[in-house]
Amino acid sequence: MIVSYNVRELLAACLNATFASLAVSGLSSSVIVVDNVSSDGSAAMVAAEFPQVHLIASHDNLGFAGGNNLALRMLGFEGVEGQGRGGVGEQGRGGAGEHAIRNPQSAIRNPQSVLLLNPDAEPVGDAIGQMARFLAEHPQVGGVGAQLRYPDGRFQHGAFRFPGLLQLWFDLFPPRPRRLLDSRLNGRYARALFESGRPFPIDFTLGAALMVRRGAIAAAGLLDEGYFMYAEEVDWCWRIQRAGWPFYCVPSAVVIHHGGASTRQFRSQSFVNLWRSRLRLYGRFYGPVRRRLAATIVRLGLWAELRRARASAARGEITAEELAERVASVQQVRDLFAGTK
Repeated sequence: MIVSYNVRELLAACLNATFASLAVSGLSSSVIVVDNVSSDGSAAMVAAEFPQVHLIASHDNLGFAGGNNLALRMLGFEGVEGQGRGGVGEQGRGGAGEHAIRNPQSAIRNPQSVLLLNPDAEPVGDAIGQMARFLAEHPQVGGVGAQLRYPDGRFQHGAFRFPGLLQLWFDLFPPRPRRLLDSRLNGRYARALFESGRPFPIDFTLGAALMVRRGAIAAAGLLDEGYFMYAEEVDWCWRIQRAGWPFYCVPSAVVIHHGGASTRQFRSQSFVNLWRSRLRLYGRFYGPVRRRLAATIVRLGLWAELRRARASAARGEITAEELAERVASVQQVRDLFAGTK
């Protein structure tokens, strides 16, 4: 399942790599693309160049969670109690009846597992097959992630521990020495684990390449559509783990990930979306004391962000308009966290 927004060329590369990987794996599969009202001709490109794809042309931008839930419902997960707005199976915000769907009847119903793949991700070789085989061989595992790499081959963190207060502090106040950002203190797993090639347990993996077992989805529900962008996969993995289904990383499965192609299109709005999603995540998985501590750290971090922005403007590094945009975004996030209890 691929949810795409205005990244036509990357989406074409993703689909080519996906079909190549599936051909190597020999898996029986359906590939679904949900286009979130792209204006760059993405949907037309998929229809013309990839007729085997099940294309859902959404009438609204549903975000990552809403788009994936739309595809999950088409695959037969209507009976699962979801966590999104409107519930599963309703013809509301994400109801399948509102959107143009090509060949929905020929898609595999109730698959053993589903792969969430970002449009800026490209599976390498038998990556998809390796992930699927690990799940088949380990029936107690709920989901797996791959080893992500940048297009130039550099290592990219794609598996993490669930976010804690120290990770939040590091995000807002980068530590010295900077190598601490790459450490366990910041929720990272040692690179030696990836280099070993052996699967290892993780808390969650990025939605860039996330394969989940059908039984785990049945136990935890669909993605929470209360997140429009960011943290959706963290929430989902957290709920799946709490339902008794652990996650693993399969580092021998390599996926090239360009990273952030859609989110870069609206920087200020992305900043607000990020913190709105984190606030929702803290509210769902943190206790009262931890929530208040997180809100305090965020407020301190926002003050520091304003100070840095004004210093950049004074040095002529950003324009007055850019400064005003940043100040407005910070104020929106301040307002979001103002009532945290």
